[in-house]
Amino acid sequence: MARYKAYPEYKDSGVEWLGKIPGHWEAKRLGQFFEERRDKVSDKDYPALSVTMQGIVPQLENAAKTDAGDNRKLVLKNDFVINSRSDRKGSSGVSPYDGSVSLIAIVMIPRRVIPAYAHHLLRSQPFQEEFYRYGKGIVADLWSTNSSEMKNILIPKIPDQEAKTIANFLDHETAKIDTLIEEQQSLIRLLQEKRQAVISHVVAARPDEKVARLSYFIDLLPGYAFPSKGYKDTEEGNIKLLRGINIGVGYLKWDEVAYWRCSELEDLEAFQLHEGDIVFGMDRPWISSGARVAEVKAEDLPCLLLQRVARIRAGQKTFQPFIKMCLQSIEFKKYVESDLTGVSVPHISPEQIKGFGIRDISFEQQESETKQALEQISRIERIVIQAQDAIQLMQERRTALISAAVTGKIDVRDWVAPSTQNQQEQVPEADI
Repeated sequence: MARYKAYPEYKDSGVEWLGKIPGHWEAKRLGQFFEERRDKVSDKDYPALSVTMQGIVPQLENAAKTDAGDNRKLVLKNDFVINSRSDRKGSSGVSPYDGSVSLIAIVMIPRRVIPAYAHHLLRSQPFQEEFYRYGKGIVADLWSTNSSEMKNILIPKIPDQEAKTIANFLDHETAKIDTLIEEQQSLIRLLQEKRQAVISHVVAARPDEKVARLSYFIDLLPGYAFPSKGYKDTEEGNIKLLRGINIGVGYLKWDEVAYWRCSELEDLEAFQLHEGDIVFGMDRPWISSGARVAEVKAEDLPCLLLQRVARIRAGQKTFQPFIKMCLQSIEFKKYVESDLTGVSVPHISPEQIKGFGIRDISFEQQESETKQALEQISRIERIVIQAQDAIQLMQERRTALISAAVTGKIDVRDWVAPSTQNQQEQVPEADI
């Protein structure tokens, strides 16, 4: 924020989330600027909208559908809508559409505030934290804030022209940041495609090569059906259970751990995992970032194999990383998905895994081609990490810029859009 100037004079707002504000600003209750809209309508008359982190959009295809289509809240263009639930934090915005939303959303009509400024102010991180601080609930995921509480939150009262300038400034600057973020996201997608192409080059059989079932190259063991009533939640005297929930894409994660008593390990030796074992989550085996297959590391041990997870070990004349690469391939995914049509919760069986056809090539060729591919993948993943870091920094800058502008920490009153001198006239007037 160093390149932006501060206002010449500040005063204490008396409001923790606002802090010091410009001398000519005031802090007033939100209810003085908005009127709640409570009209109930049907989604047959007013199309369903989704309240998302990106603002108000036509209902998403993956949105949970209910039978309450005739019992929704009316939204008109320029209304501000916010999801009252804390597990949807940040889902809000000024609607560019007429439509309807779930009854858990709060719909507010801007009356004495510039809608575009309200869009940025009420979506800013400091306000979102303040909004949910006013909420109530038993547990975090049921915590919510109602409209009467929301109306008591103190927000800035500023001149309309200044509010329009701030809104236009943020529209312009955040659009630039969003473009840069999308460029990095496109780069990541291309790199992921390149990574998959590198894997396919190793896995896909050549026309002159033989193909054999995976079962000829591996030892596969499904996990043991440990009864959940015997799970322990502390490490002392117990051993970790490797469940499907612990398998990520290329790594194991232990943020949620269940244990089994070490004193009850009789006849369970076969289910103790070893360093280098490949494990595959057989329920929902693929997520957006790839196949849920990983290698057990020394730091993951000791642990036991639970049902719905497969342990895979390569045979004596098979290169273990080659097998892992086969399981990560798009070819394996296509092979399995041919049997999953119409299945709501994808699941694969040990027999499906063992039935996959792979290249019947020598250990030396497996090793040579896999190592070359892993070197290429390592370079790709380093670039992906750099792009992800860049995205995080830009998102943090975007958040900080919005917060600084809407709470008066930077003075943008003299800002003019580079593209046109009339940019400020594009923001609608406040409804007085």
